[in-house]
This record gives sequence, structure tokens and C-alpha cells, in this order.
Amino acid sequence: PTLLADVSPDSPVMQEEIFGPILPMMEYTDLDKVIDFIRSRPKPLALYLFTSDHATEKKVLEQVSFGGGCINDTIIHLATSHMPFGGVGDSGMGGYHGKFSFDTFTHYKSIVKKATWLDLPMRYHPYTPGNFKLLKMFLK
Repeated sequence: PTLLADVSPDSPVMQEEIFGPILPMMEYTDLDKVIDFIRSRPKPLALYLFTSDHATEKKVLEQVSFGGGCINDTIIHLATSHMPFGGVGDSGMGGYHGKFSFDTFTHYKSIVKKATWLDLPMRYHPYTPGNFKLLKMFLK
């Protein structure tokens, strides 16, 4: 991995999604500003958070959208077939790995088949008070 120090939000490396062993590092003192910064940009493919503070972990996970990630580790979520890996928004759609790959690339076709011998006329306009009462009774 290559660590990049003294990176600013305007640095070229911060202008596109990174695909490689490059980690730009930015210092912060205010977690809310970090969350605002992440949310102001396209949704990241992954988020790696290093903290032992449960409140920080909860806040970041609840307020930031990303494809997948790790707490106190990096990339291990990519190594398991029991978790989907994938992005959200600009970083991708869906997830893959193991059964998740099958689900992502499978088109499930939904079909409703209704018998033709019975069609309840109360389903259609005009709705009389009696038909409306019957509909409410069936929908309970």
C-alpha cells in the first residue's frame, strides 16, 4: 500500500474513485465535518473506519452511505463469500460473492396468475356503499 500524507480535498487523488493500493490520509478534529465531507461527494465503494469508540462507529454507520466496509480492518470484507461486495450509486449497483453473485446476475420473474372463472365485480368502479363494505371486509 501507498500512504499519501498531507492530502487536501482538492488534491488530484481525491477527485476520482481510487482503484489500487493507495490510501490518501486527511487529518480531522470534528467528526461531523468528516461526515459532511463524505456525504458531499459521490457514495464510496467502501468505508474503513478505525475506532474503539462505539458512539463514533454508530454515528458513521448510520449517517454515511457506502457499498461495504470494515471496522478496524481493511478489505477483509472482500475476502469472504458470506458477505456481498459491491457499491451503491456511482460506485456500482448490487453485490457479488458466493450466492450474492448468483442473486445479482439472476432475473427473478414475478408472475400473478388469476383464475378466469371468478372475477369479483366489487373490485371495479362504480363503488357502491355495499361493494365498498365488502372490499373493506376482504382487506382486513
